[in-house]
Amino acid sequence: MYKLLPTYRHTFSVLQGFRRSCVSPHKFSLMLRRKNCSNATVFALSSGIGRCGVAVIRVSGPNTSHTVKLLSKPTARPPKPRVATLTRFYDPDTRQQIDQGVLLWFPKPQSFTGEDCAEFHVHGGSAVVKALLNALAKIPNVRIAEAGEFTKRAFLNGKLDLTEVEGLSDLLYAETEAQHQQALRQMQGELRELYQQWKQTLLKCTAKVEAYIDFSEDDNIEANVLDEARNQIQVIRDQIEKHLNDNRRGELLRDGIQVALLGETNVGKSSLLNIICQRPAAIVSSAAGTTRDLIESFHNIGGYPVTFCDTAGLRQTTDLVELEGVRRAVKRGLQADIIILMLDVTHHGKNILESPKMVLTDYIFQHLKTLMASTTDEKNVSISDNLHKSINLNNVIVVFNKSDSVDGFLVTELQNQISLCLENLSCCLMSCLNKHGVSWFLDILLQKIKFRCGDPSVGKPSLTQQRHRVHLTKCVHHLGMALNHFDHDEVLIAEHLRRALRQLGKIVGQFVNDDILDVLFKDFCIGK
Repeated sequence: MYKLLPTYRHTFSVLQGFRRSCVSPHKFSLMLRRKNCSNATVFALSSGIGRCGVAVIRVSGPNTSHTVKLLSKPTARPPKPRVATLTRFYDPDTRQQIDQGVLLWFPKPQSFTGEDCAEFHVHGGSAVVKALLNALAKIPNVRIAEAGEFTKRAFLNGKLDLTEVEGLSDLLYAETEAQHQQALRQMQGELRELYQQWKQTLLKCTAKVEAYIDFSEDDNIEANVLDEARNQIQVIRDQIEKHLNDNRRGELLRDGIQVALLGETNVGKSSLLNIICQRPAAIVSSAAGTTRDLIESFHNIGGYPVTFCDTAGLRQTTDLVELEGVRRAVKRGLQADIIILMLDVTHHGKNILESPKMVLTDYIFQHLKTLMASTTDEKNVSISDNLHKSINLNNVIVVFNKSDSVDGFLVTELQNQISLCLENLSCCLMSCLNKHGVSWFLDILLQKIKFRCGDPSVGKPSLTQQRHRVHLTKCVHHLGMALNHFDHDEVLIAEHLRRALRQLGKIVGQFVNDDILDVLFKDFCIGK
């Protein structure tokens, strides 16, 4: 593109300034949503449903102060902000007392939603809660809140950005300590701060490039300003790429680790699942092919969320029902984050020791390839051929089961073989019958899980949402395009930097549409 002539630079700058000062369609939509949202005063039960010691009912909106007066004494002074006040609550029509409890008053903007808010802490009996909710519903311009509406108002009023909203949602659904720590860091804004640092640096780079466009021919700008911008853009691009290349550990921790138990028939997969569950979750029988379908069970392993999946034994079969089970087992194995490959030590242990020239990792991989080829229909022909791409042995734990059925010499020799391959393969010996080796197996499993997910309480916050990954990937693309145009076209550099900034803005919610908000808040509970 041609540079603008000096005589037109001023006009161009004026137009650019006018364009930037105008309200964008996204910002106008946000302002309109905020206006529509703040017209109504909403209420909801924010504590758990059911009989409890104390129930919390939250109110937010422009009529909150009037609502507090109607439910307490209309002539009483407004309660002190953020101070618990013992108050009697009445029906606004009959003036019949509903309960005596604690009132908390949060005038705007120092509240969760950024609006006037109040919390009624009453006794948790269902009759009390129902009576107070009915009393609130009688007040004009006050309605029941929609799911996630309090948090949505907090976002629209600038109290939370989208990453903090997502962190709050993850915190509400966290089931393990690791999920709790990751969600808490995101809710407290650590992920937002990281993205804001990148954004501020890119804004400075954009300013340098645009200054160079406007003033380079007048000798009013330093000659190395573009080199400084180029170096900073390169650093930011490298940091974002490193953030993206984390093996999806943040998303994996958020969604839970999927562990598939694979192996031939009657090697002890269902027995191991029952040991983990500490209950008969799967049927155990000496008859081969007992398990036909996938059996899932969720567990907290060392603070990490893990879903174990027992599968059908992998073998050639003409039984149509069992064949479908084998197909599902292969598919789940290819989708799993970690595979537990169970082997019968009475058979495979002897084969390994009788083949000293074959490395244990090669033996295991060949066995996996044979198992995956158990389904010979056309849909799965390519599975065994592409096994190197489909399965990483670093994500496989080999369990030699039935160690109680072999002599001590074979066990010792096999342990020696295992010790030689510890760097490339995770193995253990176990007996599901007498539970020997279970702690060994669980230690290996926990190490594997920690390797995949990392420690969420230390280091930089991890990327937790596919939405973030999409925008960051586009941001990296635009930064790369900007770097490619250095020494060629400064106008295109500035344009790609603006597009990169826009992608970062979409993550935190500076550019957002209703569809994204609907998806984001659909899983929130009413009262939050």
